[in-house]
Amino acid sequence: MALIKFDRMKELMDIPRTAETLLNNPEKEIKFSLNLKMNNEEIICFDAFVVYHNVVLGPAKGGIRFSPYVSFGEVRTFAEIMTYKNALMGLPFGGGKSGIKFDPYKMNDFTRIAIIKEYVHMIKEELNSGAYIPAPDLGSSPQDMSIIYGETHRPETVTGKPVIIGGLPGRLQATGRGVSHAAKLGIENILKKDIKKTDVIVQGFGNVGRWTAYFLHQMGARIIGLYDIGGIIYNKKGLDIEKLFKYAPTSKDSIKGFPESESISAEQFFSLETDVLIPAAVENVITRDTASAIKAKLIVEGANDPTTAEGEEILLKNGIHVLPDFFANSGGVVASYFEWRNAKSGNQTCEKEVFELIDKKIDTVFWQGMEARKRLKASLRESFFSISLGTLIEAMKARLWI
Repeated sequence: MALIKFDRMKELMDIPRTAETLLNNPEKEIKFSLNLKMNNEEIICFDAFVVYHNVVLGPAKGGIRFSPYVSFGEVRTFAEIMTYKNALMGLPFGGGKSGIKFDPYKMNDFTRIAIIKEYVHMIKEELNSGAYIPAPDLGSSPQDMSIIYGETHRPETVTGKPVIIGGLPGRLQATGRGVSHAAKLGIENILKKDIKKTDVIVQGFGNVGRWTAYFLHQMGARIIGLYDIGGIIYNKKGLDIEKLFKYAPTSKDSIKGFPESESISAEQFFSLETDVLIPAAVENVITRDTASAIKAKLIVEGANDPTTAEGEEILLKNGIHVLPDFFANSGGVVASYFEWRNAKSGNQTCEKEVFELIDKKIDTVFWQGMEARKRLKASLRESFFSISLGTLIEAMKARLWI
């Protein structure tokens, strides 16, 4: 569900009809085909999509997805989420997203590079003008961003690059850093608990899930359950995340069979007695079917759009708090902003400073959300969304769009 419907938000705040119209209609959508000749007998074709949802605050910013299931509708949805995420975090970016419909894990390196180069060729004007700024997302990596940079020869055209060629130290960990800090604030100020006495389960052990678990483990939280595509592990005394990093050193390695754990089913995982559940993998995980089994007291959305409307209704009815994705997983785009700014100015930022900047942004917006929640007497999602909407409406007025 990610975002609240305007009919509900109009009960909480004044939304001009003109602003509603603009925010309900993506500004620009591009669909094209990437066609590669393999030999005289074979041509392979992949659909590709780019969406600008709203750019009142600045150029369209959002990652590029590589997936055999990516669709125009999915890219459109995530571009819209990026509009509100950037507005919430006070960044000078609009909402964008792109996707290429192929399986990156079944593609050899030569063909993968050729696909990315053709993608750049097809939208080179968008990239060179700075109208759209991609970054890693599901299925794509910093190395893929380096290929985009290699084609444009301009470091500010893409973020999430390897550090050695102008990427930001800490960018790889940035989304997980933001999720973990949002979780810490929720634990201490919503659940009123000491993080060192808190149990956490994380669904997903890709880039976001593994770094979220790592930082929370460093803070003293007990990570008692982890769930990845290969299996689910559980230890009621807490999993040793540093040992787990050695057991599954990359996002492609499964946690299945980790020695200091027991294997459990998906049904058991979602019904574990825990303080915090962090869905950090894919969308539509907490549904009408799974929500009723959840015993966590706080959900922190590390993935994009992991909770359906029906699922959230059940959670709220059961007294479970939900920190929404466009707040909780914003650390990645916050770091992307600093990388983009550095590329344009020539500045450099160390990893420690990057993490401090992310923490500070998350802190500021968390307390804005808490104040809005108290004032509006609304859910956390509605409260954070009201801040985003207010920012976008003011920007539209300032630019005479409405």
